Formats: sequence, C-alpha cells, structure tokens
Amino acid sequence: MKALARILLSTAVAVFLLGALAVWGGVDAGEIVAASERLSPATYLLALGVHLGIHAVRAARFRLLIPPAQRPSFAAMLAISSAHNLAVYVLPAKTGEGALVVYLRTHCGVSAKAGLASLLVSRLLDLATLCAALAAACLYVSSTDLWQAERWVGAALGASFLVLAALFYALASRGQVLVAVFAWLVCAVRADRASLGRRLLSHSLEVGDALRFAAEDGRVLRALPLSLLVWAGVFVFYAILARGFGLPAEIGLAEAAFGSSLAVLTNLLPVNALAGFGTQEAGWVLGFGLLGVSRELSFSTGVGVHVVQLFNTCLTGLLGHLAMGALPRPAAEKAP
Repeated sequence: MKALARILLSTAVAVFLLGALAVWGGVDAGEIVAASERLSPATYLLALGVHLGIHAVRAARFRLLIPPAQRPSFAAMLAISSAHNLAVYVLPAKTGEGALVVYLRTHCGVSAKAGLASLLVSRLLDLATLCAALAAACLYVSSTDLWQAERWVGAALGASFLVLAALFYALASRGQVLVAVFAWLVCAVRADRASLGRRLLSHSLEVGDALRFAAEDGRVLRALPLSLLVWAGVFVFYAILARGFGLPAEIGLAEAAFGSSLAVLTNLLPVNALAGFGTQEAGWVLGFGLLGVSRELSFSTGVGVHVVQLFNTCLTGLLGHLAMGALPRPAAEKAP
C-alpha cells in the first residue's frame, strides 16, 4: 500500500506540474503534437544510437567499479544496468536505485557491499561530472549574446558548480574519511544513544565501508574517463533531440548542455515525480529560458525529448530484463 500511495502521489504531482507549466507557457496539446511531428526518423535513430552507446559505457563503469574477483561479464552487466536504469527512471523518488544491488546479487552473485560500492561511486561521479560540465557551460554561455541574465550570474554559477564538482569527486574517491568524521560527530554528541542516531550511525558506517571498498586499486580514478564519456553522450543525445524537435539553430552542444542541465539534475536527485514528468520539464524550461528560448517552445520540445527518452529507457529496460533471464550465470557463484 505504501508503494501504491507513493506512485499515486508522484503521478498527481507530475500531472499538476505539467498542467501548471502548460498554462504558464500558454501551450496546448496541438503545439506538443506539432513539435513531435518535426522529429524525423533519421534524427530519432541517431539519438537512439547515442542512447545505446551511453548504456554500454555506463555498464562498463559499473563493471569496472566491482572487484575483479566478483566482476560479471560485460553482457550480464549491460543487461542488469539497462534493467536498473528503467527502475530508476520510472519509479518515483529514486526508489528503484537499490535494484542494481539486488540484480547483481541474485543474477551474478556479486556481494551487496560490492554492488552498493559500485552504485554509490557511479552516482557521485555522475554528480561530479555533471557539475564540471555545468561550470564550463555556464562560463561559456554567459559570455554569449544568448544569455538573458547578468554576466556575473553566469560566473557565480560556474564557480559554484566547479566547487561542487570537486566536492563530489572527493566523496567518490575519499568519501570514507568524511563518513568517518560524521560517525565521530554522532558519537561525540551522544546521538548514538537514540534509535535515530543508532540507525544513522549504522547506515553511515555501511556507506563508508562501501566507499572504501570501491576506492581500492584505483578503480575510482579509472572510472572517471568513462563518466566523462557517459555525460558527453548525454549532452549529445539532448542536443540532437532538441534540434530535432525545433529548437533554433544557434543552440549548439554547449547551449544544449546548459539548457538541459537543470532537467538532468532533477532526474539525478530524489525529488522527481513519476518518470520525472513535470520536474524534468520545469528544469528544461528554466534552462533554455535563460538562453532566450520562449516558454512555449521550451515546454513543447521538453515534453517531446522526455517522451523519446522514456520510450528508449523502457525499450532497453525490457530487453535488459529479458536478457537477465536468458544469460547464464557464472560457473562459480560469488560469495557475499
């Protein structure tokens, strides 16, 4: 019942946000249909190819962050990663994130600690790379004529995102140190005597252990180039679809990276509604609005891009689930 209530609530939030954005932007269903008709089959197939490439590189990164003794085959990791991505994207408030740990344990015998470590570090590297890309995009875009705010706003945003990128990378590579400090503070103020404090302490120690585990043998540093490749693909994917759905010709890769960045950020954080509808469009409208794109065009293209992204995610997720059942398990089961 709790899961059903979350789904119903997130669906209601999505419907409300989409309705509010449509009214605010003065967009009707006809404009959304007209935007969808602009997307040619060739453009869609190109975007699909990029999307499949992103899945392959993301799977390679998950696999790299798992110790060699427990590392599944690339085919198995690709199937599990695709199925996991569907759970994350469709379920509200990131409740599908833990599916990766479960899938790895049940289908490949990967220990819960190794699976959690791979998941945590991957997400921290995602945030670090996204913030670094945002910093570069802010600094560049704010120097062009497309920028609709004060120049210092772009510089301040760029500097802020650069700091966040360094922080998230530090958490990915040395996060166990910060977790240990947090655990010490919990004990120092004697919060561990309360049930909430004990739970926080237990979870923090588990997270710290997982981060320490992932940092062994320099795996985090070796995963960084794969993260850069993943996010380069993400922004190329958005740029192809943004142009395909009718955004103006002056929107290039850097502009698409900036404009779509807030939409991406809301899908990374545990605040999105069902399948990210409403929250992703809000970020898309805000990001491209700062580049002078009208609310009507931003909203209609944002919905179109979101629908294509959801379709691709469902397609690859379904194939991933089918492949998980068809692929043979390793000859020797990994011990937890």
